[in-house]
Amino acid sequence: MQVGDRVRVKTSVIVYHHPQHRQQPLDIQGMEGSVEAIVTEWQGRPVSANFPIRVKFEKKFKAHLHEDELEWVASAEAEGSEAQD
Repeated sequence: MQVGDRVRVKTSVIVYHHPQHRQQPLDIQGMEGSVEAIVTEWQGRPVSANFPIRVKFEKKFKAHLHEDELEWVASAEAEGSEAQD
């Protein structure tokens, strides 16, 4: 996966920091977003992050996920789903 790729959460992942569901469990399985960064360093130092892929979803919602929790979404498939909305 690379920065800018469209991805979908393929496994059940419970988060508690979604802006519309603060401090409530929310399963983000099936949500789509784009890879915003792959975390390999912090403040100039190399790190081995447990969840290195930072995905930006809607508006102000981002999550750090593992590659096993994501699946790549083809561009045409993403455009087709937007056209159907």
